[in-house]
Amino acid sequence: QVQLVESGGGLVQPGGSLRLSCAASGTMFMINAMGWYRQAPGQQRELVAGFSSSGSTHYTDSVKGRFAISRDNAKNTVYLQMNSLKPEDTAVYYCNAEVVVRLWELPQNYWGQGTQVTVSS
Repeated sequence: QVQLVESGGGLVQPGGSLRLSCAASGTMFMINAMGWYRQAPGQQRELVAGFSSSGSTHYTDSVKGRFAISRDNAKNTVYLQMNSLKPEDTAVYYCNAEVVVRLWELPQNYWGQGTQVTVSS
């Protein structure tokens, strides 16, 4: 069973920074893609930043230049450095990974439990 464990959320003032971490554990052959989504109250979950299966990165327009995604393949961990945070960044942030558990199986999608990020003065 693959598990994604997130950490690093919290309360921060506008203009501040936070760093989220997501570690994948369990039996797996490989991680195809990994990234961060967020969901604010009353809104749909949206992709914030992610690594594709080719290794390229993607950012939603509203966070470009402020957020940076990185990863440590040896630790199966992805990070999201969030700078110049704004109140509209307030949301529950979810880690997502597309994982091939066994070589002969199709990739499966996994989610973390979510971590709250609140940007407020």
